[in-house]
Amino acid sequence: MAVNKLALIRYKTIDDCLKNRFRKWTLEDIIEKVSATLYELEGITSGVSKRTIQADIQLMRSDKLGYNAPIVVKDKRFYAYDDPNFSITRVPINNADVDKMKEIVGVLKQFNAFNYFDEMSDMIARLENNLYKSTKQSGNKIQLESNKLVKGLECIPSLYQAVLNKRSLLIEYKSFKAQQAQQGIYYPYLLKEYRNRWFLICKAKKRPGILNLALDRIVEFQELPNEAFVGYQGIDFERYYDDLIGVTKNERDRAQKVILEFTNDHAPYIVTKPLHQSQIILNKNEKTTTFRIDVVLNYELEREILGFGECVKVLSPRLLISKIKKRLEQTFSQYEVKEV
Repeated sequence: MAVNKLALIRYKTIDDCLKNRFRKWTLEDIIEKVSATLYELEGITSGVSKRTIQADIQLMRSDKLGYNAPIVVKDKRFYAYDDPNFSITRVPINNADVDKMKEIVGVLKQFNAFNYFDEMSDMIARLENNLYKSTKQSGNKIQLESNKLVKGLECIPSLYQAVLNKRSLLIEYKSFKAQQAQQGIYYPYLLKEYRNRWFLICKAKKRPGILNLALDRIVEFQELPNEAFVGYQGIDFERYYDDLIGVTKNERDRAQKVILEFTNDHAPYIVTKPLHQSQIILNKNEKTTTFRIDVVLNYELEREILGFGECVKVLSPRLLISKIKKRLEQTFSQYEVKEV
């Protein structure tokens, strides 16, 4: 059964009335409250009829919307919930909806057998978990990594449409280093996520090369329907980031052979969760295991390596060894005791 917006407002208002145990509600009181809410939210001045509210109450009592609301009439005049803790907002998904959603999840799981849908695995798991919670009335059985404090996530739907439909954008952006935000015209090509942070891969109209704008640094943006979209030639964005950890890369960067030596007490973690898809084992002895990955040298790679602390040693290339050594020396200097 399709439910329109005004009907939902009426049901919600009736529910609010009946949840209020500090007042006795006659049918006339409910009609007055619903009429006032419709005027406040939708500007409707004609009010609502007695027949409409009576029909709403009957529908809420039924299973047609899955409410099964225990609405009773006390003293032949006052409407109330027989269960003082009941609310239509606490009603679980009805069985029909659950069955439909299970069908959808089943279809998605079949698609997930194909490599193209690998990225849907976490979404399918999340759907299954929510369905289980709705039907079994139990807590979450899966906790997926998330960061609710991350800014910019609300931009994703609109930016995705801009990427999909090849729309030029006017973006006001404030980097961490900038004193104030600046506006510019950008051509968006890709949305990319790395460790719960999202980036817009794009090109600025007045600057060469590919840029990645962090969504949490975008102040505001809007589409420019009269600005011709400029595609980027010579890059296949499906593969552009295959040789990368993170998002920091320019067109001139090429993957290098990175050799990392891990202590054997930590090596199993690297085996079971590879640093990169190119990872292979070169050597293993009694104390260490040596891995190779072919990736672009960037800040994210350095941060990944530093995160393993004393469990890893960079063997190659020399440039990366130098950078890691310098950063470790700077870290050590912060802990040196200075004589007073």
